Amino acid sequence: MSKNVSEQLLEILTATGVKNIYGVTGDALNFFVKAIEKTDDVNWIGFKHEGNASFAAFGDSESTGSLAVCAGTVGPGALHLINGLYNAKKARTPVIAITGQVPQIQQGTNYFQEVDLTKVYDDVCDYQAIIKTPEMAPRVILRAIQIAVSRKTVCRIELPADVAGMEAENEQMLRPIYNSDAILMPGNDSIKKAVEAINNAKTVAILAGHGCREARSEILELSRKLKAPITHTLKATDIFDHDTENTVGLTGLIGNPTGYNAVMKCDLLLMLATDFPYTDFLPHDTETIQVDIREENIGNRTSVNIGVHSDVNTFVKAITPLVEEKTDDQFLSTLNEKFTKWKKSKLEEASPDRDNEPLHPQIFTRYINEYASDDAIFTVETGTSAIWAAHHISFHTNRRIMGSFNHGSMAVGLPAAMGASMANPGREVWCISGDGAFNMAMQDFITAVRYNLPVKILILNNSQLSFVKLEMEEVGLAPALDALEQQNVNFADYARLCGGEGVRVEKAKDIENAIKIAKVSTKPFIIDAVVSSGDLSLPPHIGLKEAVGFGTSKLKEVSQIISGDADQWDNLKKELKAFFD
Repeated sequence: MSKNVSEQLLEILTATGVKNIYGVTGDALNFFVKAIEKTDDVNWIGFKHEGNASFAAFGDSESTGSLAVCAGTVGPGALHLINGLYNAKKARTPVIAITGQVPQIQQGTNYFQEVDLTKVYDDVCDYQAIIKTPEMAPRVILRAIQIAVSRKTVCRIELPADVAGMEAENEQMLRPIYNSDAILMPGNDSIKKAVEAINNAKTVAILAGHGCREARSEILELSRKLKAPITHTLKATDIFDHDTENTVGLTGLIGNPTGYNAVMKCDLLLMLATDFPYTDFLPHDTETIQVDIREENIGNRTSVNIGVHSDVNTFVKAITPLVEEKTDDQFLSTLNEKFTKWKKSKLEEASPDRDNEPLHPQIFTRYINEYASDDAIFTVETGTSAIWAAHHISFHTNRRIMGSFNHGSMAVGLPAAMGASMANPGREVWCISGDGAFNMAMQDFITAVRYNLPVKILILNNSQLSFVKLEMEEVGLAPALDALEQQNVNFADYARLCGGEGVRVEKAKDIENAIKIAKVSTKPFIIDAVVSSGDLSLPPHIGLKEAVGFGTSKLKEVSQIISGDADQWDNLKKELKAFFD
């Protein structure tokens, strides 16, 4: 029996290993979802909103390293996918977006729901497979998948409504997707220069990025030999966790002093597989070696003396036998000692004895760290929830952390957790979210219930966009409290209304038990954590610009209070209460 183009597309995706397709169906996709209905090899995961579906595809791919697929129909449906796809692109996660299109005979006539998706998707996609005839379908589909997998990027397949049901052709073009086993080797000259620079430096520090995942043990060996502290990026928090030898933490806006000082006060900085974007937290006069598999990243953020275009694992293996062992460990030992003290201070901050109400958000992440499984997957929202997760959760053993760490989008947490849970059945998945971010995506909690995904969602409910408040204060503005306010429902009640489970926590004595209940729940579970909006977490280094900004902001707040602004007075009291508790 002959197959149509949609069935052929599904056959290719199935052969590539795709198990789940996340999306919202519609006219141009109807042949495609009917093809899925006929097979047991692929599941259609129907979402309430395409934007959540694309974030779910990101969560699937990021947690497995495999290709994931999302889909939206003609015009508006395809447009909704964009934000999650940008997140996948910037995270270098392979995702295919399947979009519908109006029938070819209507294209170019401003037809109902017609959008020039090629133009719209031009920036987010490395390649777009525009299927115009059944003859061309297999070749462009396979090309899109091959590019997505090879480059770890986003590609789109456009399926016009009239072509979707046409009889498939060119079956002889079908082939397996090629997976390269090539390794990019550093040149001898690069190795020689790097070894010489390292041997001449008194103190060396390592800034490790997400690309170090397959080189963890090799980098630790190099760190021991060089007595080099390891600072890591947020995406590498689950590679070099709080308890890893010689690790001294994060730098950047949500970093800690030891991570910052290691990078800024060394004689030589070794940047490994990172395009760390925050130039204010990088040295610009320190001798720097940068190693990256993407040549365009070298020197992108700071001045680099030696650039090495190489796979990081290969580079580290090449130089470790050649570099001289350092004997002076004072730089490393001092930072290790201070990092230990910092971790102790964070534990004290997260003590349940700090039982002021509204509660301190750190207490919740402290208990999640204690009870989450050693292979738990964590999706972390953009904002203050990322701060509390990074400071109070150790992503040790086989734990994973995912979020919109390059794109910086809100509303990634819930759908990415759903994608990760769908792709990793039986594995514990936690979402750490602010209330603002959850409000953007909450309609698909119903979808989590529908597919019985036992994701555990901590909502830090402070009725405010707290990170945006910090941004306002940094530039010297008094917080615009009306714009920052979040009008929330009782999220635990909402969970139960949708068919899941939930608990609202307002007292410190109830936090630990809430985490325990969530852990063992077999349904989607919400912890509605009523927390203070006054808890602040400042960067590890405050420059003159930031100091002036925060100072000016507080003066403006006081001025508004004197003028009778009761809301600003309440805001200041919350900050003081959180600080002095």
